[in-house]
Amino acid sequence: MIRALNTAATGMAAQEQQVNTISNNIANSNTTGFKAKRTEFEDLMYETVNEAGARSSNDSEYTVGHQVGSGVKVSATRRQHTMGSPQLTGNTYDMMIMGEGFFGIQVGNETLYTRDGSFDVDAQGILKTRSGHPLIPGITVPPNTVNIAVAENGIVQAFVKGQSDPIELGQIPVFTFVNPTGLADKGKNLLSGTNASGDAIQRIPGDENAGYISQGTLESSNVNVMNSMTNLIKAQRAYESNSKVLKIADEMLGTINQIR
Repeated sequence: MIRALNTAATGMAAQEQQVNTISNNIANSNTTGFKAKRTEFEDLMYETVNEAGARSSNDSEYTVGHQVGSGVKVSATRRQHTMGSPQLTGNTYDMMIMGEGFFGIQVGNETLYTRDGSFDVDAQGILKTRSGHPLIPGITVPPNTVNIAVAENGIVQAFVKGQSDPIELGQIPVFTFVNPTGLADKGKNLLSGTNASGDAIQRIPGDENAGYISQGTLESSNVNVMNSMTNLIKAQRAYESNSKVLKIADEMLGTINQIR
């Protein structure tokens, strides 16, 4: 019975983590560029009572083994990198990557990455995130700018009052990764590279497998609230089932203790 208690406890702990992941997804259902995560499970170690193929007697073998499991654990929370729906804003500095890739953000001496393209300019005209971190590669909008145009390939042009020709301010790159699932969350819609993700590959938007840039558009969260609610109910039911196993195992232990 002790085994059943421990096994049921691992199931309850795993479903608790599932609920935590779902709750974070739902909480960020309106977060720009947010990517939903899914909880992945794996079974724990087994005790082998009889191994399949082992000798059952001098002249026979077990055709079926007998193994007893010890429960479950959460093995990963995998980020799902499907693209969210485009949301037209008409804001000059709002941008969305239509396809794969990330914007590069300079945070101190570190380069971080984001799908959140809601940028703006500071008092010096530098294009930055809401938190004040500059977009790579340091786009500075000159004074008296009437309009800004961002092409699909990332080239930024400023139309300045009194000048007939636009001024090219630079080209916004798109960064891709061999394994974007291996990126680490840093909060504030930012991600950092890891050994698992591989090094960032700087690309021209629209080239190879990199997405192109759409100005005046933001990427909605890819969280499906209906699916999340369904998974939440399933997690709740699984948690309840494990708690019932825990209760039954405890009652069986109580029955054994009452034997005289």
